[in-house]
Amino acid sequence: MASSHCWENPPALSPAGGGGGGVVDDFGGLKAYVAGSAGSKAAVILVSDIFGFEAPNLRKIADKVASSGYLVVVPDFLHGDPYNPNNNNRGMWLQAHTPLKAFEEAKLVIAALKEKELSTIGAAGYCWGAKVVVELAKVHEIQAAVLLHPSLLAVDDIKEVKCPISILGAEIDKASPPELLKQFDQVLSANSGVSSGQTITQFTKVCHFVKIFPGVAHGWAVRYSDDDEAAVKSAEEALADMTFWFDKYLK
Repeated sequence: MASSHCWENPPALSPAGGGGGGVVDDFGGLKAYVAGSAGSKAAVILVSDIFGFEAPNLRKIADKVASSGYLVVVPDFLHGDPYNPNNNNRGMWLQAHTPLKAFEEAKLVIAALKEKELSTIGAAGYCWGAKVVVELAKVHEIQAAVLLHPSLLAVDDIKEVKCPISILGAEIDKASPPELLKQFDQVLSANSGVSSGQTITQFTKVCHFVKIFPGVAHGWAVRYSDDDEAAVKSAEEALADMTFWFDKYLK
């Protein structure tokens, strides 16, 4: 389940935010921030945390990923209803905004990308959004995945991942503590069948990278303050790691 860290440090949302991209009203049926050239040969979907697609830092990240040659789409999977810090009923909000619903909608976004002749697609998810990306990675919808300070994930989710996956976690994180990320690493490294009676389950080894950033807390990769030099440096390192992963498996 989502930890207290998931709800902390909300950004000041900006509907008109973003530099090189713009908002479109219908991309696969969703409002979305889109950056990059339609002539790109590969696409990246960024899935927000609970604070939604209007977060200024998320749009800056989209612009920077786009500058590496990708068409980047940041869909509004929360349908104009990001989590409001004044909302004391977190459970009800999560029930109304499930990652599994966003997963189904993400498949429509992917279909829209394929209609634009973009069939090489990666996805990155922050916190809540990481669960959406893992669901896509389970069913061959994407060719590369990146998770940043993920939440709502269990070892059984990671066992089903089918594509190269990079997991970037925080040293200080109640949602995905380092101990859990190390379990993810072990599962992804497994390459042997596990026998149970007459049933044999084969875990397929996938290319993966797991990194725990020292001294940072959950949310650091997208909820950083521009005035905090150390936070900006760590976020830029996460962005570089993410871009490297996409360059390796999408180009």
